[in-house]
Amino acid sequence: MTTLDSVLDPAAPAFRENREALLARLAELDSALDQARDGGGEKSRARQHKRGKLLARERIELLLDPDAPFLELSPVAAYGTDFPVGASVVTGIGPVEGVECMIIASDPTVRGGAVNPWSLAKTRRAGEIALTNRLPMINLVESAGADLPTQAEIFIPGGRVFRDLTRLSAERIPTVSVVFGNATAGGAYIPGMSDHVIMIRDRSQVYLAGPPLVKMATGEDADDESLGGAAMHATTSGLADYLAEDERDGIRLARQCVRRLNWRKAGPPPRTAAPRPPRYDPEELLGIASADLKVPFDPREIIARVLDDSEFDEFKPAYGTALVTGWGELHGYPVGVLANARGVLFNAEAQKAAQFIQLANAANTPLIFLQNTTGYMVGTEYEQRGIIKHGALMINAVSNSTVPHLTVNLGASYGAGNYGMCGRAYDPRFLFTWPNAKSAVMGPTQLAGVLSIVARQAAAAKGREYDEESDAAMRTMVEQQIESQSGALFLSGRLYDDGVIDPRDTRTVLGLCLSAIHTGQVRGADGFGVFRM
Repeated sequence: MTTLDSVLDPAAPAFRENREALLARLAELDSALDQARDGGGEKSRARQHKRGKLLARERIELLLDPDAPFLELSPVAAYGTDFPVGASVVTGIGPVEGVECMIIASDPTVRGGAVNPWSLAKTRRAGEIALTNRLPMINLVESAGADLPTQAEIFIPGGRVFRDLTRLSAERIPTVSVVFGNATAGGAYIPGMSDHVIMIRDRSQVYLAGPPLVKMATGEDADDESLGGAAMHATTSGLADYLAEDERDGIRLARQCVRRLNWRKAGPPPRTAAPRPPRYDPEELLGIASADLKVPFDPREIIARVLDDSEFDEFKPAYGTALVTGWGELHGYPVGVLANARGVLFNAEAQKAAQFIQLANAANTPLIFLQNTTGYMVGTEYEQRGIIKHGALMINAVSNSTVPHLTVNLGASYGAGNYGMCGRAYDPRFLFTWPNAKSAVMGPTQLAGVLSIVARQAAAAKGREYDEESDAAMRTMVEQQIESQSGALFLSGRLYDDGVIDPRDTRTVLGLCLSAIHTGQVRGADGFGVFRM
């Protein structure tokens, strides 16, 4: 293989400027992550401990194998909304008894773990990842049920969570539930539809309707234990498969369940058992991406700090040079890489990408998309050369490719370039964003300028004088709006990615994802749609 040579100069002013800009964005990310970890606040966490209960992340830590990594997903969900950052649930992937599992843990310190629209979206995304990658799912349940003020937004789509659980089971992907407290109303169906159910004596309460509602509906006086207590479900209803004495015992039983699954990965193991790390310092990733998104950077400098031993066999290096494509390995797994080099995608780049994607599918090789694109080139020359059909060619290939896709937005992800480079709408197995990245229909200045031109033409058509002062105010307002709505934290808060990551963690995050992906089969497409040539 070819070893990449780095020409990066950490002493250069541009490097230092880029690094400072990224560190500022990382500080914002750290603040948002602190809010998520804070849950319902110090008093709520202290109250949970006073009751002899563990916090959501403490439960996860005990469940995971000792010193094992945990890839938390959508950690800043609900950022910038009226709901707490983190959306009252923690989701992520980690090994339990050596088996990579999807873990979903209610955070009871936030409104009793009640489900709001963003926690529902976050939970559904976790279920989607578990199904697509064949990851056993473990639910750590303690929830007050639906957040009633927002029931209109969650009641009907919320039923999909239960449907997804049964579909996992039908696909022989095991599901385990540990009930730590309340699992009321719809929440009762989480254990009800799981393959393995653990309840905790004198703690778990699982019922469709609590004592007050039963009294209102039927006139019956019922107490919590006889209506839905753990001992009742273990001895009478049969809903509980195991009765734990306390929370730690419940987690022990969950690990026992996973140990007895006889679970095996269906995908191929890493080609290299002990892969060599990149030859260049990952700390330097902070200074590569341009602080000004209009300024391109060489993605080979990123690739050299992510792939094993910085080895990369470039495909068509002299053709379609605004897109870098090639082969390498990451933590021992073979991968194909597509990375934007000059932002704009031209005709040749689209054709090159389509061929490369076909080759990856023929070789059953996962693809990594490193986004930094302003979209496909526009203008008379490029329209006449067929930019639409060539862009469609690339998007067709991305849409119908069946090898796993991993996407990282390193800078810009605008227009149809977002689609061609496997944005969220194209179902990458995982999608992560660097803190400096942005994504929108187009850049703020361009969008405001388009609106200005349209308004100016409309005024001219009506014979009216154009108000330049109002135009300037409009452009400023639009630019500020797009700037705020295209930022990494804003988009991650709305689950348009699976998390904003520190650039220095890119190799580790992608490696954890590749390992999870290979729990299932890795197989390329047998055919594609009609390519318009």
